[in-house]
Amino acid sequence: MRLARGSDAAVVVSIYVNPTQFGPKEDFTKYPRTLETDYRICEREGVSAVFVPTDDEMYPSGLSAAPRARCAPSTWVDELQVAKRLEGERRPGHFRGVCTVVAKLFNIVQPDRACFGQKDYQQLKVIQRMVRDLCYPIKIVPVPTVRETDGLAMSSRNSYLSESERAQAIVLWKALNTAHDLFAGGERDAKRLQAAMAKTVATAPAARLDYAEITDPETLEPHQEVKRGDVVLIAAFIGKTRLIDNLAL
Repeated sequence: MRLARGSDAAVVVSIYVNPTQFGPKEDFTKYPRTLETDYRICEREGVSAVFVPTDDEMYPSGLSAAPRARCAPSTWVDELQVAKRLEGERRPGHFRGVCTVVAKLFNIVQPDRACFGQKDYQQLKVIQRMVRDLCYPIKIVPVPTVRETDGLAMSSRNSYLSESERAQAIVLWKALNTAHDLFAGGERDAKRLQAAMAKTVATAPAARLDYAEITDPETLEPHQEVKRGDVVLIAAFIGKTRLIDNLAL
C-alpha cells in the first residue's frame, strides 16, 4: 500500500480469500480473515478504495451449493509453464485459481500498476508472465519481502504457529542464509547448497523440509551450477503449518 501510494496514484486494495486457489485438503475454511483490522490498516495508509467482493460477484456462473464447487467458472486462465514446478507441483490447480482471480481483479479494477510481494516469488513470476502473455497494459511492481525482526517472512499463516513453533520457524530464514553464505564463499554446486539447507532445517525439531531449490530467476528451472542472480526457494512444514520463503543470490 505504501509503495503504491508513494507513486501519487489512486490506490485500490483488494481483499478476497479466493476459493479456487485452495486444494480440497487445504486450509480455505480456517484461513485468517481479519477484515475489520484490514479496513483500519487501509484507512491508516490512506488508500482510495477497498474492494471486497463476494464469491457470487467473483464467480457468478457457479451453480453448486458447495462453497468451493459453486466457485467454478466455465472460463479459466490456465497455468503457465513457470507454474508447473515447486508450488504448482505440490498444489495442483493452485496457480490456475490464482491466474483466474487475478485476471478478474485486473479487469474489474483496471489498474495501471499492481504490486505483488516477492515473498510469494513463484506467484510473482506467474503473474508477470500472465500479464505479458495476455497483453495487459499493467506494470507489475515487485515488493520486497517484509520480515519480522528475527527474519521470519510475514505471512497470514504465521498465526497458526504455537509459541514454540514460531520460535523454530526462523529456520527457513537461517537455511536461506546458509546457502547465501556458502555461495558468497565460492560454492557453486546446487546439490551441496541444497544439502546444507536441509541440514539447517533439520536443526529445528518441529520442522520438516518440503523442498529447497536454486533456480533461474525467470523460468524457475533448477540449476546444477549456481550463478549470481539465481533464487533460492524453500518450503517447509513447521508442525502442521507450511511456510515458504526465498532469497536472491
